[in-house]
Amino acid sequence: MTESTIDIPAGIEIEGEFKADYEQVLTPEALALVVKLSRSFEARRQELLAIRVQRAKRIDAGERPDFLPETAAIRAADWRIAPIPEALACRRVEITGPVDRKMVINAFNSGADVYMADFEDANTPNWENQIEGQLNLIDAVRGNITTERNGKQYKLNDKIATLMVRPRGWHLDEKHVLVDGKRVSGGIFDFALFMFHNAHELQKRGEGPFFYLPKLESHLEARLWNDIFVMTQRELGLPQGTIKATVLIETILAAFEMDEILYELKDHSAGLNAGRWDYIFSCIKKFRLDKDFCLADRAKVTMTVPFMRSYALLLLKTCHRRGAHAMGGMAALIPIKNDPVKNELAMNAVRIDKERDAIDGYDGGWVAHPGLVELAMTEFKKVLGDKPNQIGKLRDDVHATADDLLAFQPETPITEAGLRYNINVGIHYLGSWLDGNGCVPIHNLMEDAATAEISRSQVWQWIRSSKGVLDDGRKITAGMVRPMIQEELLKVKQEAPNGSSPSYARAAQIFEEMSTATAFAEFLTLPLYEEI
Repeated sequence: MTESTIDIPAGIEIEGEFKADYEQVLTPEALALVVKLSRSFEARRQELLAIRVQRAKRIDAGERPDFLPETAAIRAADWRIAPIPEALACRRVEITGPVDRKMVINAFNSGADVYMADFEDANTPNWENQIEGQLNLIDAVRGNITTERNGKQYKLNDKIATLMVRPRGWHLDEKHVLVDGKRVSGGIFDFALFMFHNAHELQKRGEGPFFYLPKLESHLEARLWNDIFVMTQRELGLPQGTIKATVLIETILAAFEMDEILYELKDHSAGLNAGRWDYIFSCIKKFRLDKDFCLADRAKVTMTVPFMRSYALLLLKTCHRRGAHAMGGMAALIPIKNDPVKNELAMNAVRIDKERDAIDGYDGGWVAHPGLVELAMTEFKKVLGDKPNQIGKLRDDVHATADDLLAFQPETPITEAGLRYNINVGIHYLGSWLDGNGCVPIHNLMEDAATAEISRSQVWQWIRSSKGVLDDGRKITAGMVRPMIQEELLKVKQEAPNGSSPSYARAAQIFEEMSTATAFAEFLTLPLYEEI
């Protein structure tokens, strides 16, 4: 570790390398805010994580999720979130991506209404990525971010997207920073540094600060974020309600508490997002021991299957009833430059996805590639016209029950091609992640941690479920999967741009361990994080 020349506040230890320009981020005042928030809220974070474990055990024992009886009055009452600021009124297309300098510039310049700068699923959270990402956003907020790659200059256009930032989820630590001898929450660390350096600059322009909150499983976890917002605004001298946050509904349990999550964040809410890929993973994870649960090939689990359709429409109805944005999920497809026929099929799939969301009443949706912004924008403009959003479009016709949310179909087909696809994507993504890249184009899809989680969790569940049978009648077993892992590793080494990296062999080992182990690992990023 390079020694710092700054005065580190008492109670905090920095175990990551201290490069010269990192001192712009890790200032004594910024670190003091990290310490304040950590001491105030770390115990509650740990309590909430323990509640997750207890809830998972009850589901393992057969409990079925349902809407909470103790919060029925909140669901029944008529209330609305605080008004949405002008800078966030129009969110027809949001582009997401990691906080690499070039990608930050390209995302701001993409033509999207919003850029979500991602410190979470699209990002390998090594020390360099986290701190340099903060540096990149400090420069971007002030309009002076530039870089040169392969002789080409990159800088911001005059008109750029509105910035939203996604810190890490509650389950992730920042191992390079200790407060009172314990690892700090990754989410608190990301949030505090961004707020300290950028909140006043954004607030005086009426442009934030705005956030996306990932992986929440309950309204109590939303309440924790709200209390952090209140304290941080007080510490920084910002008016209460300045921060606005959109919550990703990407866990099956959060889907039963959408009203309550909006209520907890009422003064700070900017709506909900249908985080489809993590949502599918969450369903597999929460019902992994349920003998009646089994999903078909990943490609067959689309937004039009019953349980996903119910979830999407309930989110839309809930948001608009409360005056909040309902944001559609990610179109993971990307342009295919060398095959016009495949490219047209892919673009048509994105077009259909965004058309459906817009007609349903969604206020916007996500894309992962600048080449999709115009296509997605066209579909929303067809429906919205000159309106910034469709919050006035109520969906009182939607009546999604607990049974609807839990109607997990389709169960078939499960194919050898689908099994191999999961293995291939899992190895390819994990290898790239270990090499520092958390957002990876694989087989014409932009993969992040969420889609990799589906891949490994499906394999684990198929091995254990009596329904984990290929369409040719063969039962999926660990003995079947292990040789396939080695075969797919050889393909990945040929397909990946840096396929010679030793990270891919390690990725294959990790994938085998996680997909064949007796116990199910809660998140693949937890053991991976200890290796970087």
